[in-house]
Amino acid sequence: MYYPDELVEEVRAKNDIVDVISGYVRLQKKGSSYFGLCPFHNEKSPSFSVSRQKQMYYCFGCGAGGNVFTFLMEYENYSFLEALRFLADRAGVELPEQDYSQEARQRADIKAILLEINKEAAKYFYVQLKQPQGKHALTYLKDRELGDEALKSFGLGYSNKYSDDLYRYLKSKGYKDEHISQAGLITIDEKRGVCDKFWNRVMFPIMDVNSRVIGFGGRVMGDGKPKYLNSPETLVFDKSRNLYGLNRARTARKPYFLLCEGYMDVIALHQAGFTNAVASLGTSLTPGHAALIKRYVSEVYLTYDSDDAGTRAALRAVPILRDVGVTARIIRMEPYKDPDEFIKNLGAEAFEERIRKAQGGFMFSLKALEKDYDMASPEGKTEFLKEAAGRLVEFEEEIERNNYIEATAAAYRVSYEDLRKLVAGTAVKKGLAAPVKRPRPTQSQEREKEDGIRKSQKILLTWMAADEHIFRQICKIVGPEDFDEGLYRTVAELLYRQYEEGEPNPAAIMNHFTDEEEHREVAGLFHTRIRELSTAREQEKALRETVKRVKLHSIEKAMGRNTTSAEELQKLVAEKARLQNPAELHISVN
Repeated sequence: MYYPDELVEEVRAKNDIVDVISGYVRLQKKGSSYFGLCPFHNEKSPSFSVSRQKQMYYCFGCGAGGNVFTFLMEYENYSFLEALRFLADRAGVELPEQDYSQEARQRADIKAILLEINKEAAKYFYVQLKQPQGKHALTYLKDRELGDEALKSFGLGYSNKYSDDLYRYLKSKGYKDEHISQAGLITIDEKRGVCDKFWNRVMFPIMDVNSRVIGFGGRVMGDGKPKYLNSPETLVFDKSRNLYGLNRARTARKPYFLLCEGYMDVIALHQAGFTNAVASLGTSLTPGHAALIKRYVSEVYLTYDSDDAGTRAALRAVPILRDVGVTARIIRMEPYKDPDEFIKNLGAEAFEERIRKAQGGFMFSLKALEKDYDMASPEGKTEFLKEAAGRLVEFEEEIERNNYIEATAAAYRVSYEDLRKLVAGTAVKKGLAAPVKRPRPTQSQEREKEDGIRKSQKILLTWMAADEHIFRQICKIVGPEDFDEGLYRTVAELLYRQYEEGEPNPAAIMNHFTDEEEHREVAGLFHTRIRELSTAREQEKALRETVKRVKLHSIEKAMGRNTTSAEELQKLVAEKARLQNPAELHISVN
């Protein structure tokens, strides 16, 4: 739903960013800003800055930044609307009712009902576990060495032996058959009537990132089949786009996830202190899972079972993760089958050691490939290296490919140069990779120039937002049209407009953007590091050089356009000449 800019700004203004972030991060005032350890990456020295004046935060370590909406979007994984509603409620601002279409309203209402039903079912299962009828299920979990805290944290429960027990309970709460069925908790059969989907099972509630119950997994008590049963897909549950334990793992604030195969592995690892463990939901890792993981971490440690099936699953997962930019490493469990068994027998310290010794995904795949070749014979090893070369050409980045060629050559005791030639020959022969294109010096120079101009534009925006006196001088020379098209120009236009209408408000500028990445980039425009300049004279000189660089770049781009008329070209030439006159660029910082 669209909310007026004025209302969005009212909500933001009534939620002081220092007060909100202090609820999540321990902040200490230093000068005009507050600093703390960044909640978005691991660090030992505080580089996370929160400005009450700008109503923005920025991490000089990882680049995370934005206003109070951005913080909740990144930390709590809220959408923009969810963050807006949370802060409106916090500040006591009443938001108008959403103006849904009839179809959209019905869909939203049904989703809300399904979430309510799932929550009631989870509460019911949890209570049943502690009742006499759930004694054998509780004994099973205790025998698996799960403590009371783990049972409570993950909301584990039990579904009774009676095949309509949950159904009767939910009916007593007033829910309709249609909705209970849509939640995936019952099946309706003409002959047998209504039956619970889960019965005589230990129940594992599955939660989304905001800890709302969206489905269930059930482990049968006894020899029934299937051993594990998951909820069917519903309006609120998509197993290919959710991960078990993610609601807890995302708050661990570690730079990687431990990716497991089962519920018990996740719980065992969390109980042992590895609170960044997650698992896919009864399915192989999918691109949807990988994209979800990418939102939180850039590295994954696979803790799949040590049997052949686990190895195959790991080999399938590595390229899926790589495709979205997530690095995969593999933890071996031998001599045990899975993390649960490993932790029980060797403990957390031994598992920590296995994490440190985890093998990279590519090298792990080569190790698995060895089984298909007689590595003791020259012929077998040669064929193996040919296959390895075919895999090495799949790395598109030259530097990454060369690093893996070097690692492979060292691991299999062959010459780096020989292996590099084999990889290059394989690429040409099979067309598995295009020949390496080396950028011409002119291309490299153009890229450096472009990066330099953008840095200058960022410095200018940071200076102008922080000091109205400086802005009033710069705006006579540089206008919004002199900034690169896209985000830079949009931000410049909004900042100039704010000065025209009153006071600059960088945090309010972010209200025009709803994407987290855009928030991060905009925050960077107002927090560019400017090298320390000890005297006013040095500052003024740096300002003049920056203004001149930005303006000249804009003029040169305009002169290069085919649409520029002769008259406009003449004006641009004159403007360029004026920039060479120091008097035209007089800027004072006092």
